[in-house]
Amino acid sequence: MAELAMIAFGGNALLRSGQTGSYSEQLANVENTCEQLYPLIERGYNIVIGHGNGPQVGNGLLRHEAGQKEYGLPAMPMDFCGSETQGSIAYMIETGMERVMRRHGLKRKVVSLITRVEVDADDSKFKNPTKPVGPYYTKEEAERLHSETGAIYREDPKGNGWRKVVASPVPLKINNIEIVRELAEKGNIVVTVGGGGIPVIDTPEGHKGVEAVIDKDLASSICANEIKADEFYILTDVPKVFINFRKANQKALDTITIAQAKEYLAQGQFTEGSMAPKVRAGILFVENGGKECVITEAGQLGNPSCGTRIIR
Repeated sequence: MAELAMIAFGGNALLRSGQTGSYSEQLANVENTCEQLYPLIERGYNIVIGHGNGPQVGNGLLRHEAGQKEYGLPAMPMDFCGSETQGSIAYMIETGMERVMRRHGLKRKVVSLITRVEVDADDSKFKNPTKPVGPYYTKEEAERLHSETGAIYREDPKGNGWRKVVASPVPLKINNIEIVRELAEKGNIVVTVGGGGIPVIDTPEGHKGVEAVIDKDLASSICANEIKADEFYILTDVPKVFINFRKANQKALDTITIAQAKEYLAQGQFTEGSMAPKVRAGILFVENGGKECVITEAGQLGNPSCGTRIIR
């Protein structure tokens, strides 16, 4: 049976620094990243792709807000915005992968699933939301919105204004995960858990969307374990993970064990807004049966020894 790889697209797979986020820019970025996956495809891997959606959800919230202000259109909740961006980004990935397949004379199908991910309604993170989403507001606007909607707003540490904050609960269960595995094992390239998945809670009437954001690397890690992936690739904008990053004694990490990765986390070597969640996701994958996690940039995938590898 072919090796199965789970690949989590980083933010730069969709939007690069200095870009406006136009459709043409994002599609070109996605196609370029898909082309860089070809070495894995050429080596016979079956592939499942997860991706982020933070900037896209933020832009969607802005569009909904503008439509409400200018035309009285109802603004949609975050779970709806998550489903919108899952669909639109998956469409671009399907388009990009199809172009790559045709250039290389391959006929593999690309299938996208709008994915709900179950979280615990009693997750403690709902009591202390910290994940900023959407546009910036003045303090007065934030106070007004809080009184009108009950949403929580906090001041940006860099002084840009006030932003809505939501919970980032732990993902528990990925909807239709058995179908993801079945499709992948048949040779289809599957796009799933976009943006970490649409967060939902289970109720007697069925699943209900909640105002939250799920970490996409963590959700991709759980997905990788559930589909029994052999390898988990987390794509970012650097070729390797560094300790003492941007210091005179910085060092690139080649292969590290779970124990070493945990020690570096305990030392505070990785920042929470950047590499720490990726390293934790890699540890989780390997601890739960995965062979290895590779953290690297997409352009390195043609090198069999690329990136920082987390092993047992």
